[in-house]
Amino acid sequence: MFRCLDVGSTWTKGALVAEDGTLLAVAQHRTTPPEVLDGVAAVTEALPGEAEVLACSSAGGGLRLAVVGHERLVSAEAGYRVALSAGAKVVHVSAGPLSNVYALRAARPDVVLLVGGTDGGDEKVLLHNASRLAKARIAVPVVLAGNKQVQDAALESLRGRTVVATDNVLPDVGELAPGPARAAIREVFLAHVIGGKGLSRGPRFRRMVGAVTPDAVLSGVSTLAAQEDGAVLVVDVGGATTDVYSSVSTVDNRSAVALPPDRRTVEGDIGMRVSAPGVVAEAVTERLLPPDTDLAAKAAHRNENVDLVPSTDEEHEADLRIARLAATLAIRRHLGMVGQLGPKGATVLVLSGGVFRHAASLTGVEKALRADLGPVLREARIVVDREGRLGPAGLLALAGHIAPAAALLAALS
Repeated sequence: MFRCLDVGSTWTKGALVAEDGTLLAVAQHRTTPPEVLDGVAAVTEALPGEAEVLACSSAGGGLRLAVVGHERLVSAEAGYRVALSAGAKVVHVSAGPLSNVYALRAARPDVVLLVGGTDGGDEKVLLHNASRLAKARIAVPVVLAGNKQVQDAALESLRGRTVVATDNVLPDVGELAPGPARAAIREVFLAHVIGGKGLSRGPRFRRMVGAVTPDAVLSGVSTLAAQEDGAVLVVDVGGATTDVYSSVSTVDNRSAVALPPDRRTVEGDIGMRVSAPGVVAEAVTERLLPPDTDLAAKAAHRNENVDLVPSTDEEHEADLRIARLAATLAIRRHLGMVGQLGPKGATVLVLSGGVFRHAASLTGVEKALRADLGPVLREARIVVDREGRLGPAGLLALAGHIAPAAALLAALS
């Protein structure tokens, strides 16, 4: 058996999965900082039996990534798109010779991805930026993934800092190689960030965690896409943010840098509670709602009462309306940033988040989403991840247990 754990900022969730991929049980407990292992123990007690433990975490705010690159349309864009597939929230992107370290510092990144130049190409900007980072009071780890010809010189400039050097994300013009940088970002986060967020007093939690939660979910999305003849789209609507994941085999991309097949974007101003007024305001701008919508007052009430739990039919209906709009707006932004999903659009849309999981019916939401997103969902099945299968399936896949991961996700079809 496998015990799959997700230690989040608010909740610690667990799933007990049989070796054939059958979901045996699920449990959750409030995350318990400053010792998150207390919450882990509570979930483990609810999922008894001998099992291999696989764990991911986004506690402490997840992975905040800054990208420092050469020019926005090439190196910086390449680094940004690598971050889309690394389970990271990109909080800062700079292009060209780094001068404004104040903006970088203000973004409070956990990791800096330093890129620049194709192999054998421009050297000056990467070396300048390495030197500037070394002199700046930015003590976070650096993943160096730029021009291989000057990697040793850049490492020398960064001596004394925590640096992981890996292959260039852009070895040649138009050739994106995200795998090594993605692995290095994960390594740095797990080795130097998880242990430094004050989540646990000893090393056991650090040793337990094998992935960043969004990276695990993205792995689950990719596993699901491998079973589909087309693209998978997932939208996870939370109280403060909305995450969108997509996985495709091929993409018609006209930019200089090709997209990785698995992508994630985070919308920090779109959500069910804190960010609800922003959802309504943008929906009005996008003409998804009339300017005099009655939903504005309901969204403001949720912003002021973030712990609100709907208890009436009217409150449930307002939540579903906000959730549908949040999903539409977040998916539109995602596609605008990472490109389209191919000529057929999505073959399956997975809805995630408590508002969808606990809804008695989503018929109205599905109808509205198809109207709002048009061709993107023309041929898509719309399903709900009611039991939170994507994250556990991703953990299984990352650990090499592909067959049970695929079987676990078959129930979503």
